[in-house]
Amino acid sequence: MEIKVESLPKYRIAYVRQVGPYGPGNIQAMEKLKKWAEEKNLLDESAIILGISQDNPETTLPKNCRYDACIVISNDYQMDNSICESQLSAGEYVIYKVKHTAKDIQKAWPEIFSYLQKSRYQIDNKPIFERYTTDMIHNDFCEICVAVKPI
Repeated sequence: MEIKVESLPKYRIAYVRQVGPYGPGNIQAMEKLKKWAEEKNLLDESAIILGISQDNPETTLPKNCRYDACIVISNDYQMDNSICESQLSAGEYVIYKVKHTAKDIQKAWPEIFSYLQKSRYQIDNKPIFERYTTDMIHNDFCEICVAVKPI
């Protein structure tokens, strides 16, 4: 189990949104984002990809759940209207590196919550997301990033 606390900067992001039950639609949104990013020469070795589940499926109807497939872009990157743009707030995050399989990601959640119960942090009211670097993508890993604040 590889867990650390990291201070993340504010990210400017380009994204594709999928609305509906989490699952295959998320993959389609990510593929659409990657195609756009590749056309714009943004998928280089320094690329950071994010998968943001905007809603908790336990409290939001599946048909209304929002998933954003994102890529971090520089502040001076000139956007066009073919894709959405937003920002992700800076802050402290618990980062959990995990093999990118449904089984390992599902197994990670109890470990993350167990870690938080023993730590000096509580979950902050910001989206939880998965973060991928090019190296992680090639090695089938991702990082689950949970915003936290001191207790």
